[in-house]
Amino acid sequence: MVTILSAHGYDPGPSQRPLRAGAISGIIATVPAIPILVWLGSLEAEAHILGLSPALTIALGCLAMAIAGAVYARVFGRAGNNPHGGWLFGMVFGFALWAGGAVLVLPLASGGLAPAGKAALGVALSLLVWGLAVGILLPFVHRPLHESLKRGSRHAEVGPDAAAGKDKALRGRAQGQAHGR
Repeated sequence: MVTILSAHGYDPGPSQRPLRAGAISGIIATVPAIPILVWLGSLEAEAHILGLSPALTIALGCLAMAIAGAVYARVFGRAGNNPHGGWLFGMVFGFALWAGGAVLVLPLASGGLAPAGKAALGVALSLLVWGLAVGILLPFVHRPLHESLKRGSRHAEVGPDAAAGKDKALRGRAQGQAHGR
């Protein structure tokens, strides 16, 4: 993001651990999504397509959703961490995962096979519910993971020393340009 925006807190800093919070939220969000997959036969269909057992499919799915949760936290930053609007960003991200994963990647990886009928509906609904859950959970999972202000201010890329260093570098460049260097 533009440097001036990061000074005002639009980008999460390293002391806030957004990737860890996203991964944890992604795993927890699989809890409401799995029953939808089971109910509509999507889990069996995906396991058959991938040639895996349903249990292994769930395990690998949890790993994939942890990675997706971390990506969600990184892509949406503080907007995805908003308790008032994060649910909407989460559902949009869930839809994007469905479009990219279930509709595009799964058929490419399996020789053209994809869930159909109720199973396809289950995949779409489960990813929308997963996204909704990630958007709701992230702000609450994220808060306890923040470093303390005292410890977090020691990072070289944040705090008053970092701001002073950036300001010095900018003034040095401006003076060099003013003197024709």
